Amino acid sequence: MTPERFTHLAEAYGADLNRWPAAEQPDAQALLCSGDACALEALQQAHQLDSLLDSHQLAPMDLALARRIRLSAPVARPAAFWTRYAGWLSPAGVIGVGIAGVAVGMLVASLSLPAPRLTPDVLPSVFDQSDAEIVFTVNAEEAEQ
Repeated sequence: MTPERFTHLAEAYGADLNRWPAAEQPDAQALLCSGDACALEALQQAHQLDSLLDSHQLAPMDLALARRIRLSAPVARPAAFWTRYAGWLSPAGVIGVGIAGVAVGMLVASLSLPAPRLTPDVLPSVFDQSDAEIVFTVNAEEAEQ
């Protein structure tokens, strides 16, 4: 470890070597044991700064000021239904329209298919084209009468 590196670490982490990164501590201790003047000076300055910072006392809190600050804070109001759920209502509407479109498509497709001829009582589909000749002949007979 160089004296410059030691000075940099002392300025960053303070005089207590236990606060330093674990990988740097043995090298820093070896440099101090060697009696390097630059390292000792950096450690002394860091110790003075640590003492100054540790001696600082906060002013007592003014309770009246704290009460005024708390009372001046805006009161949170619950959001209206539409603003609260606006994020998911729009996608839900799109999904609903899509489902309705699928349902209508299935209905049109089912009405377009011919009805099964299981029994004679089964009515044909509205769109059934299998009896087209009969429909035209019935219409033709009604037109002749």
